[in-house]
Amino acid sequence: MKVAIYSQMFQDDTTEYVSKLLNELEKNGAEVVIEEDLCAYLKSTSLIDDCKTFSHDKGLDETFDMFISLGGDGTILRATTFVKDLGIPIVGVNTGRLGFLSTFNKEEVQNVVQEFVKGDYSIVERSLVEVAKESDIAEFADLNFALNEVTISRKDTTSMITVETYLNGEYLTAYWADGLIISTPTGSTGYSLSCGGPVIEPTAKSLVLTPIAPHNLNARPLVISDDTEIRLRVSGREHHHLISLDSRIASVENGKEILIRKAGFTVKMIEFASESFLKTLRNKLLWGEDRRN
Repeated sequence: MKVAIYSQMFQDDTTEYVSKLLNELEKNGAEVVIEEDLCAYLKSTSLIDDCKTFSHDKGLDETFDMFISLGGDGTILRATTFVKDLGIPIVGVNTGRLGFLSTFNKEEVQNVVQEFVKGDYSIVERSLVEVAKESDIAEFADLNFALNEVTISRKDTTSMITVETYLNGEYLTAYWADGLIISTPTGSTGYSLSCGGPVIEPTAKSLVLTPIAPHNLNARPLVISDDTEIRLRVSGREHHHLISLDSRIASVENGKEILIRKAGFTVKMIEFASESFLKTLRNKLLWGEDRRN
């Protein structure tokens, strides 16, 4: 078994849970490779003497059986920028707060290895969206995809922007709003949800357009097929607006045409039998909970 480990937040209790994880992996004879910054941190705490490492540019390949992300959902979003199109299955251990993607609690970190070895899991392929290369946004030249969403938003102004939107070449509408979210099913429980978007089951072949604080009050979230090509053009009082792919952000000149489509590859997520999407909804959104009971 070949396992990669990544975390972007090094807190006081990080070593405690990494130590439990490493011990469980050692019991099962796993080959472990650790992200280079995390490795340096663990060496500084004397938890390990040395380790094999990986970075964005080297150290990972298709031979890995599992990529373990320690942190919150934001850490998993960054994990995808390491995995890219290699097809390495990702699992998240939640050391953050809500955690829709990183479903395992940090106290159960050993269970990640134990259940994987037992085979008590399935692989769920999650679709991504990308800003097409034709859009020519330099900041996204190498990493032009997002697991959660592409977001268009205003910059350097309190005024709204206008987002002209075309679907497969046909004009849809001009959103007059603070911005527009193009979300995958995975991202439907993120920013889109907080802006009134629907919850979408992760394997649904859909995207959702969710306006951010629209002034045209009849504008509502729209669910579309994920093979739709989305073309956007922004205008407003300022000369630039912002576009973000998950946590990566760029400033774009108004009037520039932005082309968004489903990415040509998927990200594999490990879903353990004990931690399904529906169970996560019940636990994280408190569905079925009623204080009157």
